[in-house]
Amino acid sequence: MSSLMKESVEVRGGSSSSLVLNPGRFDFEVSDCFLLGCPLGLVLAMRRTVLPAIHVGQLHPACSQIFNLFYPSDPSASRLEPLLQPLFHKLPPFAVPRYQRYPLGDGRSLLIAESIQTNLAVFLEGDKSHGGPASQHSSEAKTDGEGGGREGKGRRGSVTSAGSEMSVFSMSQLGNTIANISSSWWGSKRLDYALYCPDVLTAFPTVALPHLFHASYWESTDVAAFVLRQLMRCDCVRTQEADNLDSAPFSPSSPREKWLRRRTQVKLRNVTANHRVNDVIATEDGPQTLVGRFMYGPLDMVTLTGEKVDILVMTQPQSGRWVYFDMEVTNSSGRVTYTIPKSKKLGLGVYPVKMVVKGDQTSTEAYLTVLPRGMDCVVFSIDGSFAASVSIMGSDPKVRPGAVDVVRHWQDLGYLIIYITGRPDMQKQRVVSWLSQHNFPHGMIFFSEGLVHDPLRQKTIFLKNLIQECHIKINSAYGSMKDISVYNMLGLSPSQIYIVGRPSKKYQNQCQFLSEGYAAHLSTLQFGHRARPKKSPSVRMVLRKGSFGLSAKPDFLCKRTHLRRTMSVQQPDPPCTPNPKPERAQSQPESDKDHGRGGAGGGGGVGQSTWGRASMHRGDTTP
Repeated sequence: MSSLMKESVEVRGGSSSSLVLNPGRFDFEVSDCFLLGCPLGLVLAMRRTVLPAIHVGQLHPACSQIFNLFYPSDPSASRLEPLLQPLFHKLPPFAVPRYQRYPLGDGRSLLIAESIQTNLAVFLEGDKSHGGPASQHSSEAKTDGEGGGREGKGRRGSVTSAGSEMSVFSMSQLGNTIANISSSWWGSKRLDYALYCPDVLTAFPTVALPHLFHASYWESTDVAAFVLRQLMRCDCVRTQEADNLDSAPFSPSSPREKWLRRRTQVKLRNVTANHRVNDVIATEDGPQTLVGRFMYGPLDMVTLTGEKVDILVMTQPQSGRWVYFDMEVTNSSGRVTYTIPKSKKLGLGVYPVKMVVKGDQTSTEAYLTVLPRGMDCVVFSIDGSFAASVSIMGSDPKVRPGAVDVVRHWQDLGYLIIYITGRPDMQKQRVVSWLSQHNFPHGMIFFSEGLVHDPLRQKTIFLKNLIQECHIKINSAYGSMKDISVYNMLGLSPSQIYIVGRPSKKYQNQCQFLSEGYAAHLSTLQFGHRARPKKSPSVRMVLRKGSFGLSAKPDFLCKRTHLRRTMSVQQPDPPCTPNPKPERAQSQPESDKDHGRGGAGGGGGVGQSTWGRASMHRGDTTP
């Protein structure tokens, strides 16, 4: 903290003319400074005893705001506010909201002015004890009141007038107090912030506490959420005012409601949420039904049954404002099914959907796409089209070179992008994060509901329902050799089916093989689509451009090797040396394995998934 103090120049010993800048100063302006268990208060208090002429209020840090976060039981931490203003020793430090209860803050203001107004009696009493104008005015009012009592009942009315004068003077005195404190304050907000500390830590030896607390600062979700709220300037999130047409009751600052069932809190202890909402394609005149499932723990170990879930839709995506639609209760399988009523039906467009659990404020998002009849689309099988490797260590697979550019080409032409996979929907967060990391264009993603024995059959049934109910037209379809039967059942011609991998004589008349990769295929598409007319504006405005807005998980982005995969075109691997190094995270591509098997289809499961834990059979993956 001494490096942040404003010391403009220092005199080097023995030379009065050689002035150098303080080496502790930064070359940039510091906005906020966060102190985690810092003993700065003890240092300043000791300095005050050695140099009593220097008051702490005369020091100003070289930043706009100081945040002093500490645990009340931390012996190495101390408060700063009483050093700047002694009256603050009567006020407790600001309690940092618990992240588990208030994920986005509890709505309390951190401003120093509001804290003074809330504790008005403390500061006015302090002015009186120091013999300020307030005490003189109160003594005069007391004398007038006693004189009025001697004169009789007619004189007693002056007590009320004196009280009104006193309130007016208190307000003026309050303004002066706020101005005086703010002039020497280190920012516009409170300085001391107390973190939640379990009572069990009091049993630990005092010598061990600093080490425990220091490690806990970097692991505390309360600290991380508090810092992010300050950086994003959303520390005072309040309930938004409702418009004339729709209400916006989604308020992050609202506290969590109690669970409807007592055993729910016990069931959800020490498990993380794995909720998901299915992406939906609908028409204007057809039903618009949203389906979500709310599960907890790995492999959906815990089901949320009989609890409230709020349903919100961003009816105007450009505004970024969520509109509350309704509240539903989960059934015995943790599912929520909600059909938008006719009065709230949505027009053509792509609308984000959010479902929030009222008990713990966990949420999940998806997209509702309302299309006109006859919308052209392109289907991509995620594993068969994009995955270039299979990981036996549980890491994410590499992406095929040029795959992102091909998908973006179809999106620029005005086609709806549909991603389909035979994976269970419990892997949605992981798969969407992978697509987001590699910058794939936005599209509708569809999974199998739970673990299925025949994922290819599920793909066929799902795509047939889309064609019959939403009246979409599949222009082209991409996948592996296992997907050829799916696309043939949909009535697609061989010129519309693109299979990644080496050609096979058995299927050479049923599809087109992309043996030279996506780069050569993209050149062919660009040459063939030059004379193709663009979609009409009414159709193009429906589709959502850009890539996935969901952020990738930290474990994907922390590895440098994964960052290189975000490039859509990669260089081919160098030729193998006589003694090649074994690569644990890569195995034979899926198309090559299919060629070796002769196109035999296989079942799918979580253990066989590319993103999940790999099974012992490396030659079979879920499409």
